[in-house]
Amino acid sequence: MKKLSLLFIGVFSMYNIYAQDISDALRYSQDEIQGSARFRALSGAFGALGGDLSAVSINPAGSAVFSQSHASFSLVSADKNNTTNYFGNTEKTNDSKFDLNQGGAAFVFKNNNNSPWRKFTLAIAYDRTNDHNNSWYSAGVNTNDDGNFSNSIASYFYDYADGRRLDEISAFPNESIREAYSEIGRAYGFANQQAFLGFESFILEADDITNDGNTTYTANVNSGEFEHRYTNVETGYNGKISFNFATQYQDNVYLGINLNSHFIDYQRSTSLLEDNNNGGVIDFIDFDNALSTTGNGFSFQIGGIFKLSQEFRLGLTYDSPTWYTIEEETSQFLDTSELVNQNIDALDPQIVNIYPEYKLQTPGKFTGSLAYIFGQQGLISFDYSNKNYANTTFKPEVDYTDLNADITNVLTSASTYRFGGEYKVKQLSFRGGYRFEESPYTDGVTVGDLNGFSLGLGYNFGNTKLDLTFDQAKRSYQTSLYNVGLIDTVDIDRVNSNVTLSLSFNI
Repeated sequence: MKKLSLLFIGVFSMYNIYAQDISDALRYSQDEIQGSARFRALSGAFGALGGDLSAVSINPAGSAVFSQSHASFSLVSADKNNTTNYFGNTEKTNDSKFDLNQGGAAFVFKNNNNSPWRKFTLAIAYDRTNDHNNSWYSAGVNTNDDGNFSNSIASYFYDYADGRRLDEISAFPNESIREAYSEIGRAYGFANQQAFLGFESFILEADDITNDGNTTYTANVNSGEFEHRYTNVETGYNGKISFNFATQYQDNVYLGINLNSHFIDYQRSTSLLEDNNNGGVIDFIDFDNALSTTGNGFSFQIGGIFKLSQEFRLGLTYDSPTWYTIEEETSQFLDTSELVNQNIDALDPQIVNIYPEYKLQTPGKFTGSLAYIFGQQGLISFDYSNKNYANTTFKPEVDYTDLNADITNVLTSASTYRFGGEYKVKQLSFRGGYRFEESPYTDGVTVGDLNGFSLGLGYNFGNTKLDLTFDQAKRSYQTSLYNVGLIDTVDIDRVNSNVTLSLSFNI
């Protein structure tokens, strides 16, 4: 087993130390439809309904709809299929996982006197808000040859090295790769580490190798066509624990508040294998990266459900921004044909870079909901919400001025529409739903619109209910391999399919 050293990189300009980007902002700002089987069967259109523990995550007033104390938990079998297209070549991957994604309990306290405050509830609910388990693979021949190797991973290292002093991106005499990588990271940060890897792997040559102040470089890769094989593997999830208080006023008003504790657990590993027959010194490159992210955050929600008549209900909810504190670690590996030919070990510093924590404020949102209840037979519900992703902010803002400006220009306000229906025949319930989410990008392409549907069944045993749901959502992505240098994109069509089983009971 490899021994990994830890490198704590001090902060002098966070955005230059490690390249957070817009995809990081979206990863922790977007929520998937998670929760109980009944909640998912109606595609999450529960803002005016309540009476379900996952509905509490949409509208905190929902717990006051319970007539007696209630508990539930849910298991999900999640399946993700990715189809990639890279320069005309198509590849497919599949991931499956079985896990607990929801659980909680609500305790109802009824008022037995003549007060208009009929009851109040205390609840605690856990919901998985985003599942990061996802992998995809792309392969193809990159033909974007403009005569300057921009379609090679060499351009990544070149762009980081250009303009930087040779003595700030290279090892001193008798200094090991591990020592140099560590010291350069500590003294100069992420960008210089990338240039160091490119120089020490022979991908780059200094134009004046005898001058420590040299700032110009040449790549040992000839321009032409490059065969790429890229693997992306992600694991982890976002979760939320809600501490809920709600109350019923008279017969027609339900009010509630959630205090939410959020957490992030995310890992990503990427590997690029590049081959070429262009006649340069370097004809093979293997570049691997690993990222581990943990974080915690806080948000609150306030909401109400109002009975406009015996049949119609209105729901209103405000979700505050989520204020995250995030920490990240990275490690890297690089091998080239020139290192192999010279019997030099691959550049494996065995260093874990630990970066200073940073703050992320995700945007808040408003949700409006309507529901029509037709007696004991069933219901129809609709939710509309809007979130302005351009308000996502990295902090301290002085360290992220450029990135926050990019977010403002690239991201936009996105609306979500959810429809759900339920029909009951004795103890059996039939359910269905549809949802549509607009792209959070102004171009509508980097992340496309989402379309999803759901179908479910439920059976009421009396004090116990068993629910089963299938839901599926489709979305397209256009993802750059890297943010610097090799910025050619992979087209990804993703299909998320889930089967959820929930057991709920009165307590």
